[in-house]
Amino acid sequence: MSPEYVLKGVFSVKSDVYSFGVLLLEIVSGSKISSVHLKADFSSIIAYAWSLWKDGNTQDFVDSSIVGSCSLNETSRCIHIGLLCVQGRPNARPLVSSIVSFLENGDISLPTPKEPMYFAEDNYGTDGAAENTAKSANNMSITVLEGR
Repeated sequence: MSPEYVLKGVFSVKSDVYSFGVLLLEIVSGSKISSVHLKADFSSIIAYAWSLWKDGNTQDFVDSSIVGSCSLNETSRCIHIGLLCVQGRPNARPLVSSIVSFLENGDISLPTPKEPMYFAEDNYGTDGAAENTAKSANNMSITVLEGR
């Protein structure tokens, strides 16, 4: 889900662009956005993709099952486009028509993405139970409901 939807409940065409960027990164990496089995210690594939892209090591992000069928230039370009799509601010994300042009024409110069917004995943512990902490300073009881 796009940051503006998660934080404010606002949905727009740019929310779909964000979702497309996530999907593109998932396809290239072979991992889900919420995968805990990343090759490095990152909170999500967005953070992992950003780190590798800015260091120029996009080949480490690409799923081994597609390495032989795609060129490194194509996969690097897809990672770059995915990072443009997952920018934190909706107006910083490209239009759908621009994304289509970027994918169809490898000669079009891509804008440089800024570091995307990613969310740190909550630590729910090994047993899956939420941590029970005091939420009141005046000894009154407060019930905090949490979904599973």
